[in-house]
Amino acid sequence: MLAAVLYGKEHVKIQKVAVPELGEGDVLVRVRAALTCGTDVKVFRRGYHARMIVPPALFGHELAGDIVGVGSSVRAFKVGQRVVAANSAPCGECFYCKRNNENLCENLLFNNGAYAEFIRIPSRIVERNMYEIPDHVAYQDAALVEPLACVIRGIDETKVRAGDTVVVIGVGPIGLMFVRLLSLRGCKVIAIGRRRPQLDRAMKLGAHTVLSILEEKDIVKAVRRETDGYGADVVMEAVGTTETWQQAISMLRRGGVANFFGGCPADTVVKLDTQLMHYSEITCTASFHHTPAHVRKALEAVVSGYITAYDFVTGEEPLSNLNEVLTHQLHKNGAIKTAIIP
Repeated sequence: MLAAVLYGKEHVKIQKVAVPELGEGDVLVRVRAALTCGTDVKVFRRGYHARMIVPPALFGHELAGDIVGVGSSVRAFKVGQRVVAANSAPCGECFYCKRNNENLCENLLFNNGAYAEFIRIPSRIVERNMYEIPDHVAYQDAALVEPLACVIRGIDETKVRAGDTVVVIGVGPIGLMFVRLLSLRGCKVIAIGRRRPQLDRAMKLGAHTVLSILEEKDIVKAVRRETDGYGADVVMEAVGTTETWQQAISMLRRGGVANFFGGCPADTVVKLDTQLMHYSEITCTASFHHTPAHVRKALEAVVSGYITAYDFVTGEEPLSNLNEVLTHQLHKNGAIKTAIIP
């Protein structure tokens, strides 16, 4: 089969590799749509991801497709079913799993290889994190489930309530998903970004106000201007830089909550104003990854039509053009996610 193989920093080859062999509990899926994401771009630029992928390795993790082979012990699925599989599954037995922190599982099993004609879904994911796609749901819609599950968990962990004023820093795919879901929850959303096409899309997805960092001299003051001087109830940081982490704290009202959703590069250190943190009773939290429960919630949102590829997938390309997409196309104005069609 043809597949994308990551060899290192900005080094991905589209090449012929063996179709994966199946274990007793594994499933083989023909990939119908694989979506690009910010994590894949970071991995492409850095050449690795400490927890998810170490080169040389098959690449990509957001997918939907058709089952074309099942292991001898698989009973819940059969050849011909349309499915979406998450990119990981917890063990269910470790210290963290027993404390309902499955996303922090000590033995979290990751799976990559979505940018290929076929992908092997390991038995643990088959059992705990793979689902049939209803007939009315398109492949590209279903492939949004994995990143959407991360966003839903971020909102749940931050305990956002209807009526809250929530700032979303960053209007990439994740930031736009935050905008959409928070607006559906009845929040007043202020979206902050750089590119006007993405800010316009944020408005269409339910943002109450959008602020451009290129047009505002002081983005923190702009947020306070939009909140009668108080600041936001919640800030969802979806960029992952030291500057935006620090801005998130300064945008909050007293008693507010900041969620550092965007991951910074390894060994990054952020300085925080301890006086502001203490006397304003600021709460800082962070969200990493998803759990099977959040994957199911994400699928429900897609099945219900609350989240569709129409709002997030802005182009299609063949597998052969993956390098071009990761290098250039995702930086073009208006580009959000690209569907790679093997």
